[in-house]
Amino acid sequence: MVQKYQSPVRVYKHPFELIMAAYERRFPTCPLIPMFVDSDTVNEFKSEDGAIHVTERRCKLDIDAPRLLKKIAGVDYVYFIQKNSLNSRERTLHIEARNETFSNRVIINEHCCYSVHPENEDWTCFEQSASLDIKSFFGFESTVEKIAMKQYTSNIKKGKEIIEYYLRQLEEEGITFVPRWTPPSLAPSSEMSSSCKKPAAPLAVVVPDPALKEGLSSEPLSTPSGVPEPAVGTPDDKLDADYIKRYLGDLTPLQESCLIRLRQWLQETHKGKIPKDEHILRFLRARDFNIDKARETLCQSLTWRKQHQVDYILDTWQPPQVLQDYYAGGWHHHDKDGRPLYVLRLGQMDTKGLVRALGEEALLRYVLSINEEGLRRCEENTKVFGRPISSWTCLVDLEGLNMRHLWRPGVKALLRIIEVVEANYPETLGRLLILRAPRVFPVLWTLVSPFIDDNTRRKFLIYAGNDYQGPGGLLDYIDKEIIPDFLSGECMCEVPEGGLVPKSLYRTAEELENEDLKLWTETIYQSASVFKGAPHEILVQIVDASSVITWDFDVCKGDIVFNIYHSKRSPQPPKKDSLGAHSITSPGGNNAQLIDRIWQLGRDYSLVESPLICREGESVQGSHVTRWPGFYILQWKFHSMPACAATSLPRVDDVLASLQVSSHKCKVMYYTEVIGSEDFRGSMTSLESSHSGFSQLSAATTSSSQSYSSSMVSR
Repeated sequence: MVQKYQSPVRVYKHPFELIMAAYERRFPTCPLIPMFVDSDTVNEFKSEDGAIHVTERRCKLDIDAPRLLKKIAGVDYVYFIQKNSLNSRERTLHIEARNETFSNRVIINEHCCYSVHPENEDWTCFEQSASLDIKSFFGFESTVEKIAMKQYTSNIKKGKEIIEYYLRQLEEEGITFVPRWTPPSLAPSSEMSSSCKKPAAPLAVVVPDPALKEGLSSEPLSTPSGVPEPAVGTPDDKLDADYIKRYLGDLTPLQESCLIRLRQWLQETHKGKIPKDEHILRFLRARDFNIDKARETLCQSLTWRKQHQVDYILDTWQPPQVLQDYYAGGWHHHDKDGRPLYVLRLGQMDTKGLVRALGEEALLRYVLSINEEGLRRCEENTKVFGRPISSWTCLVDLEGLNMRHLWRPGVKALLRIIEVVEANYPETLGRLLILRAPRVFPVLWTLVSPFIDDNTRRKFLIYAGNDYQGPGGLLDYIDKEIIPDFLSGECMCEVPEGGLVPKSLYRTAEELENEDLKLWTETIYQSASVFKGAPHEILVQIVDASSVITWDFDVCKGDIVFNIYHSKRSPQPPKKDSLGAHSITSPGGNNAQLIDRIWQLGRDYSLVESPLICREGESVQGSHVTRWPGFYILQWKFHSMPACAATSLPRVDDVLASLQVSSHKCKVMYYTEVIGSEDFRGSMTSLESSHSGFSQLSAATTSSSQSYSSSMVSR
């Protein structure tokens, strides 16, 4: 497996030329890097105007590896070829490195870039990316990979320290300024150049390349492995190392790399609202920074959020009065670490009454709104306390808990809520304080604990009776001034006291079922299942020619082919099969066929769009301007994957592969609408009008071309 690394943008608050003077002092050897034994210049080129310096060095490294491994490999030192391309005119330095030793067994490629900060020309930015591919190494592939990653991350940490060390050295020698390169005809006079206290050490001459003529290369710099060359500067879509430390916390170099790579993947493939960096980091932490597992769960969660419009729940959903009166929970200041504090008096809450009066869906939605509010409060506290706060503390008071709380439907609702929260809000619980646990608590814990992630369970602190008042108790985590009054504290807590829900508010099973359906179908999307040999089809009747059929759909599982057909005759009523719910967070899907098997393409109906192959995980938006009235059929058809379509790169259609119950089943979530031509101006943004349900969608719509048909696919 190829290991990859991508750094954040690291900023030096010094001019580019001074950074280059410091950088050149690393050669031919650097005492701050013990493994860097020596280096020899093997090739050199300098353009006539002095703007381009190319230097190629052969670097000798003493890798910290077991003596036995070195003996088996038959080497004491490892050699790398490093090529530095300095463009003084553009003020950039590109560094390429590859291993010479064992190049037929191990492929290591690195690319680094120093460039001028796009917003401050007196600052310098640095980025680096690398890849490691161990094909074979005498049966020690895993060991070599661990050694290589350990050595590389160690050197990454030292990189900025080394530059700053040599900057201090330059300053001690009186060198605080290095003039910029100027064309020979504009070279400064001797009087001007003498203004510097002491001339800077000559910049390292960089490796010559015959292809470089007049300061320009015949092709862009790249590494053999295809490691992407870091772009110059720090645009908005890149993460700054200082920003990471300030708002996300202290991350190791590999953790930073995972965050940057997953974030970049989302920007390239995800259609719609990109989650915040803190949220992406939570999914990585929940999966121990396994980028593939984090990508899978995050992709599922984003689809779920879009389907149920969770991003808008705080603005569009008002909790029923019953919840406001009888749900004994609420936010209460913060703990000693600055985390928002949520207080839940579970023992005083009538879970049976709430479930009977509201149903599971209303309770679930209320818990989701609490979690969304928690995310918002974490952002606010990060600004207030000046340090990263990405989780909250929950204080659960169990006084009053009894067998009534173990009512089976209530426990079922609790387990469902836990599963949804675990899947979509990982690493948001910083600490859970369970107070006054009664004897019945172990029974509830036995039922609930299997559904809670191991990392989350380690954050639980359980106190029986009044143990929370002693050493290691509540005062270790919450300031005395904000301990709630019902826990013998001094702070008045405005959390509702709960109590029994009046039976007059209870709803019948039929009423709750209808209400549940209403809650989860507030989304404008519909779900459908597509099987091999059984496509899903919907009918759109067009009365006026030049109407516009619009669509927006997500491929949640499998690969599909999207087609649009036209027919002058009306199809028979659809053959529809209910498929039931397939997951705890999805309302399920249907499958319907409209095109009769006896119909012939070209005689009974015609294809009006070229087939569009859509991969798993993609979002597709598009439109079709109709030419004739009649009946249009939108079809999602199963697409078989070619056996030879293997690739070494991660693909969008691999993201949810582990969820597939059957290799012959696909799932789509779609929305369609017909708009009059007078309301359509040829772009997806024009769909946001008073006539269009698309105004309810995420604001991140994508423009499409003004042809008779258009589709945008997010890959």
